[in-house]
This record gives sequence, C-alpha cells and structure tokens, in this order.
Amino acid sequence: MTVYLPIAELSVNIFIILGMGAAVGFLSGMFGVGGGFLITPLLIFYNVPPVVAVATGANQVVASSISGAITHFRRGSLDMKLGTVLLAGGLVGATVGVWIFSWLRRIGQLDLFISLLYVVLLSTIGALMLQESLRAMRRAKNNQQLPLKRPGQHNWVHRLPFKMRFKKSKIYLSAIPILVLGFVIGVLTSIMGVGGGFIMVPAMIYLLRIPTNVVVGTSLFQIIFTTAYTTMVQAATNYSVDIVLATILMVAGVIGAQYGVRVGQKLRGEQLRALLALLVLAVGIRLAIGLIATPSDVYSVAVGGLSY
Repeated sequence: MTVYLPIAELSVNIFIILGMGAAVGFLSGMFGVGGGFLITPLLIFYNVPPVVAVATGANQVVASSISGAITHFRRGSLDMKLGTVLLAGGLVGATVGVWIFSWLRRIGQLDLFISLLYVVLLSTIGALMLQESLRAMRRAKNNQQLPLKRPGQHNWVHRLPFKMRFKKSKIYLSAIPILVLGFVIGVLTSIMGVGGGFIMVPAMIYLLRIPTNVVVGTSLFQIIFTTAYTTMVQAATNYSVDIVLATILMVAGVIGAQYGVRVGQKLRGEQLRALLALLVLAVGIRLAIGLIATPSDVYSVAVGGLSY
C-alpha cells in the first residue's frame, strides 16, 4: 500500500514508513533519546530528499519529547529556569542554523554537508559511548567501584562570569556555557533534524556538573521548543516539512515508544549504552559507505532544491 508525500514528491510504502517510525519510537523509549539522529538517516536511506528528511524528522522528536517532559515536570525533575536559559541559546542557534541550511541548499551542497556531518558526529559519539560502556561493563564484572564526581566539584566552567543560581538543580553557574550549549544544539537541530539530547545530556552532566536527576527533563524541555520552532521556520522558509510523512511517523513513534520503555527497564544502564553506541556507529558507517560507494544512478536531476 503506497501513499503520496506531497512535499517530498514521491510515493512510499506506508508500512515501511510506519515500521521506521515504530522502530525509532521503540529505540527512543528504550534509550531515552529523541530519535532524530536515527529517523533522518533512515528516511535518507529510503530516498526521501535530505531537505525533507531533516525538516520532517524533527516532528517526531517534538512528539516524543513532550511526553517525556510532562512526566519529568510531574515528578519535579525539570529545572524551568535552567531550561529557559538553554532555550534562549537554542532559539538563536536554530535561527542561525536555518539560515545556514537555506544557504547550503542554494549553493547545492546541502545533501553532502548533512551526510558528512552525520558521519563525523555519529562515528565520534558512537565510538566514545562504546568505549565508556565497555569500561563500565568490565568494572561491573570485576565488582569495581567508579569514583564519582559530585555535582559540587568545580572546573574551569564554574569560574566564568555572569553567574546565575538555579535552585531546582542546586547549582550556581555562569549563563555563558549554558547559552553556548543551547546555541550549538539549536544549530544542529536546524541542519540535522535532531533534538540534540545525545549531546546535551552528557555535556550537562560531565561538563556543567548538573545533577543527573534534573538533566533529562530539562533537556527535553529545551528540545520541545527548539525543535518546534525549527519545524515552523523550516516550513515557512524552505517549504520542506511534509505533513503526511510527519503524521505517519509520529503515530507510529508514539506506539513504539511505549514498548521500548518496557524493554529498557529490563536492561542495565551500561548494556543500554553499549547497544545505543553500536546502533549509532552502524548508522554512521552506513552513511559513510553511501558517500564513497559508486551510486547506481551516476546522474541525478534537481528541481527546486530536491534531488531525484
């Protein structure tokens, strides 16, 4: 059964799209990530133009993040003040990212840039995560304790000016690194269609020393508004959001996430991180192969920024 995607201007098998959405939703629920860094490459693999895949894939991130943020808000594990500062940087970054996105599209280098950025980012993040998770599993096997760094311990970030007090997180921290982190995530959201949680969460924990219990909820709060803003600007500026594709992905993703949460609760943290690292590496390697392999069609036709 096929369905026509009006913005992408191609017909797709609805069951394959539903399967993609459900699979990414399942992994999102299992690993606690938005899933944008997975759904965008999958759509590109299925010949959806990258300009549409990036802008449309962000919608699924919004849907999954709203559900998670509400849960954290009810549990009191969401720092609204910290999230607002992150959001301020994120909105500026998203605006800059959309401008870069439009410029790359005009000069005809968008597809290549997106693929290269995904290869570099996913390969680096995946390798670091796999290394850390394997170390954690070895420590668990040998019953070794990890010397944890307390949130109160300071590094160079804590010596920066313009400090603010965040009562929910119980920290006194400069607004500069928070704004910069939000800005970087905003740029990546616009260019890559990702929520950025897989970068933001480790940065908040290990660099800013923000307590883990408020990191996830606060990250999701920022992701919701930054991604929603990016989607609206992409739709108004580049006309690249396919509402039919977005609806199918969101419906399937919400269903898949429910089952992913149940499975994720049965695995240990280091096992989850190792599986996610392998998945991230696999996607990065697949994209790298696509960049160096000889395409089946040597020539392609581009109409209005969309490649065929």
